[in-house]
Amino acid sequence: QVQRVESGGGLVQPGGSLRLSCVASGGIFSIYAMGWYRQAPGKEREVVATIFSTGAADYAHSVKGRFTISRDNAKNTVYLEMNNLKPEDTAVYYCNTVPPGFDSGSWGQGTQVTVSS
Repeated sequence: QVQRVESGGGLVQPGGSLRLSCVASGGIFSIYAMGWYRQAPGKEREVVATIFSTGAADYAHSVKGRFTISRDNAKNTVYLEMNNLKPEDTAVYYCNTVPPGFDSGSWGQGTQVTVSS
């Protein structure tokens, strides 16, 4: 079964930057569209960035121009570069296929991002 491990979260001030990483194991990583999702307290989990097997990317309106998703298929890793962070970006961030579980893998533990002064 595919497993995912997210890392790179932390506490950052508004306007700051973070780079998240997600390493997947146990599947054929390169063929799937991969996404970064986030879930804030009391809110539904939402996808914020998607990268397709072609390398093309798509972003939620709320993060477009600030976040950049990338992937390294040789390392089974997907990244999320987050710049100009805002308090409303505070959430637990997860990676998964798009749609979720398409590779039969489950959610990882996520990585907490907190944007606060």
